[in-house]
Parts: sequence; C-alpha cells; structure tokens
Amino acid sequence: MDLAFTPEEQAFREEIRAWVRSNLPEDIAHKVRNALRLTRDDMQRWAKILGKKGWLGHAWPKEFGGPGWNAVQKHLFEEECALACAPRVVPFGPVMVAPVIMTFGNAEQHKRFLPGIASGEVWWSQGYSEPGSGSDLASVKTRAERVGDKYIVNGQKTWTTLGQYGEWIFCLVRTSNEGKPQTGISFLLIDMKSPGVTVRPIKLLDGECEVNEVFFDNVEVPAENLIGEENKGWTYAKHLLSHERTNIADVNRAKRELERLKRIAKQEGVWEDQRLRDEIAKLEVDVVALEMLVLRVLSAEKSGKNPLDIAGLLKIRGSEIQQRYAELMMLAAGPFSLPFIEEAMEAGWQGDFPGGMAANAPLAATYFNMRKTTIYGGSNEVQRNIVAQTVLG
Repeated sequence: MDLAFTPEEQAFREEIRAWVRSNLPEDIAHKVRNALRLTRDDMQRWAKILGKKGWLGHAWPKEFGGPGWNAVQKHLFEEECALACAPRVVPFGPVMVAPVIMTFGNAEQHKRFLPGIASGEVWWSQGYSEPGSGSDLASVKTRAERVGDKYIVNGQKTWTTLGQYGEWIFCLVRTSNEGKPQTGISFLLIDMKSPGVTVRPIKLLDGECEVNEVFFDNVEVPAENLIGEENKGWTYAKHLLSHERTNIADVNRAKRELERLKRIAKQEGVWEDQRLRDEIAKLEVDVVALEMLVLRVLSAEKSGKNPLDIAGLLKIRGSEIQQRYAELMMLAAGPFSLPFIEEAMEAGWQGDFPGGMAANAPLAATYFNMRKTTIYGGSNEVQRNIVAQTVLG
C-alpha cells in the first residue's frame, strides 16, 4: 500500500488548486467558509462553471464526456474543491444517477440524459425513501403499472433532498409483488413537471426546507424512461448506493471544517482550554484515520486490485465525524452559539449579545442539521450489521 502522492499527482493537485481558486466566485466561497445558506442559484452557478470546464462529471470516463481521471486524481480534485470552500456538488445527477444510466441505460438514454447532467443545466432528485421504507429500502410501495407504452405511477417518496428544485427524479418503484421484495423493484426516471407530481417541503429543526415529500397521483411515465430491465432495479439501486455512501463520508469537507473549528476556538478565546484541545485532537486523529481509509481504497484501485468493500464503513465514520465537529463548534462558542435566529443564516447577524461574533450565527443550525447524518443513506445501526456480514464475515 503506497499512500504517498507521486510528483505527477502533486503537479495535478497544483493545477486543480489554481483553476478552482481562479474560477470559484468569492461570494459563494464566503458562504461556504462561514456555513451561511446557499441558494439554488449559488449551487447551480458553481455546477455550471464546473460543467463548462467538463469537470462536473469529474468521475466520468472519457467515453461519456468526462475527464477520465483515475481514482487518485478524482480524490485530489474533490479535496482541492473542499479546501477552497467550494460548495459540494449536488450529487443526485452527476454522482448517483449518471453512473446508473451509463452502466445500465441504453444508447438513446445516454444521449438524452447525460448532456444535461454534465452541464449542470438539469437538476435531479432522488426518489428512494418512503414512509416506512428508509433503511429497509426493499419494502418500497410506490407502484408503477405498465399500461401499453407507459407506466402509471402512484405513491409517495419522502426525505427528498432539495426536491423543491428538482426537474427530474429517479425513483425505485414496485412493478411486481412476486417473490422476494427485492425482485419486484424497477428503476424509473420521471419528469417532475408531469401532471400528478406534487412536492411538499418539510421544515427541519434548523429552519430549512432541505427535504420534501413527493406525491405521485396517476403520473404517466413513458416506458422508455425505464432503466435496464423491469424488476431489476434493486441491482441498479445497490450500484448507486455504493456511490452515495462513499460520497457521504466526505472526508475533504471534514478536513475543512476541522480548521474552521480551530478558528472558532481561537476567536472565542478557548483554544488554550485543555479539555477542548483534547477533544479537537481526538477528532483530528479520526479525520486522519478516515482519510487513510479512503486512501487505502484509492491505492487498491490504482494498483488494479479490487477496492475494499467498505462503503458502509466510510458512511458510518464520516457521518459520526460530521456530528462531532458540529457539536465541538457549539461548545467552543459556548452561550453565544445558543441563539438560533433563522435570518442570521443569510445576514451573518447573531443579535445583540455582548462578545458574540457573526461566525457563531450558523452554529446551532449546523448542529441541528447534522443530527440527520447517521440516519440518511442507510442508518448507521443497519450499516454496522451490513459491515459485520459482508466485511467481517
């Protein structure tokens, strides 16, 4: 296992760093640096900048319009974007559904859907979870009935992240009740402007409507929007989830937020508090360990070996680290982190509290928001069972 970067890889890093810092709008970087609210325009503006360069689909092979980077180059690109305070790429299009379309879709679907994803023009949403079907995804009940050359879709999806902006949604739908639950699921692409699609925002603890319910009432979907074969959607879903859980680990954002934590501790005058320093040190050790785990996977891929089947483990550790740095930021700011003023997320204002700093305004909201990380993408309790069965044996 070789965890050192070659001179060529270091040169690649410098190239990426220079381009990102020259092209990332400063107003967007300021918001990311200070955990302020990102608008739809902010997220899509950065996506289109990457798309114009051909890097929104930075993990795509050349045959589909991507740069054809290897695993290490992809990691370095993601790290430099995070350290420059670029927004996370909204993953549902370029990171999740695109690999499924490439691998299991037909040539017409490649031509129809991939260009809009690569350019950042089309906003995709994910339709997986349902009431009662979260970690137990095989129990989905949203029904798609084949009628001639179309499907009639009825049901409900929930926790649809940023679904209020969605233009297309990829859904797991039930097309058969025969046999095991997994064998009757299909993978369907649905235009969210179709009659019968209703999106209802869900307001979360942090005051944001980041997630939504999506209802399907006799929605007509052309049969040509079916990916692969009918009733084979579970296979395609597992392919996608391996990308999602690795993405959720987000070690590069953890490295950036670790530095923000240190910055807040120094600003608040508690950097010399030994107990807080101990907690920050333990967090830093865990961030480095997570990075080493990611690099082990990259090293295996680079050498042509099968990468370790540890997507679930990356998700577990990454999500717990996100919760810990959010909590430590709150502790560092003490009582000045407690006021939760929703408008402060945009204005950078915390209220009339002596000694309070604008940087503290988003801390409570971030803490509330991060409580979800150990649940979404497959709850950590379930992921531990999967790791025990598939990795430990």
